[in-house]
Amino acid sequence: MATIGRFQKGDEIFYAKVVDGEIFPVCGDVFGSHSFDKKPTLPKGVRMLTPVAPSKIIAVGLNYADHAREQNKPLPKEPLIWFKAPSSLIPDGGKIEIPFPTHRTDFEAELCIVIGRRVRNVTPAAAARYIFGYTSAQDISDRTIQNSETQYARSKSFDTFTPLGPYVETKIDPHDLTIQLFQNSQLRQNSNTNQLIFDCHHLVSFISTNLTLLPGDIILTGTPSGVGPIASGDRLEVRIGGFAPLVNTVK
Repeated sequence: MATIGRFQKGDEIFYAKVVDGEIFPVCGDVFGSHSFDKKPTLPKGVRMLTPVAPSKIIAVGLNYADHAREQNKPLPKEPLIWFKAPSSLIPDGGKIEIPFPTHRTDFEAELCIVIGRRVRNVTPAAAARYIFGYTSAQDISDRTIQNSETQYARSKSFDTFTPLGPYVETKIDPHDLTIQLFQNSQLRQNSNTNQLIFDCHHLVSFISTNLTLLPGDIILTGTPSGVGPIASGDRLEVRIGGFAPLVNTVK
């Protein structure tokens, strides 16, 4: 398993392998032929970014049975998908901003698929070949708007509504990972990706029959039960399997 991050130093943006807190820049195309510098980059002046810069964010709804019950909605017969704006992304450590404080706005911890190769019309059996890796995400949701409209894009696409990272973990089995969210150190969501209704390979296959996925595109796979409202001052931490935690605060 390799741990891949994306960083900025001055005007340079680069991918790097992360080993024991040290970063080894990628030489070449991180999604294609590449190697890693043998010497780490000095940390002074290095800023962490979201681990990828996707052309599109695709979210999947009601993909855990317990969350569907929580929302009082029937189980979907096929994946329920919508787009989120890439401008909603923030990295680990970024601040989530609530645009309408009188609205209910919820956290949602999610496992995120990162696409590694251009893909169209792939079968579930072949889908793993097109996946670069996995990372942690949140699908922050303005429930007041979501419940007043027939589509979800606006309620989930405000700036800062998609925390992502901190890193991409490659060459792992995504189908038996704990997924948890802690709000101010209190456990709110606690499940396992083996509870997904449509697993990661099925999702890549289904979505690729409808549109072309490009390297760096991401798929948010859904959230388990336990979602709840956020408020200014909250500290939210997503923990998935052995991934580094994704930590964000709310203002």
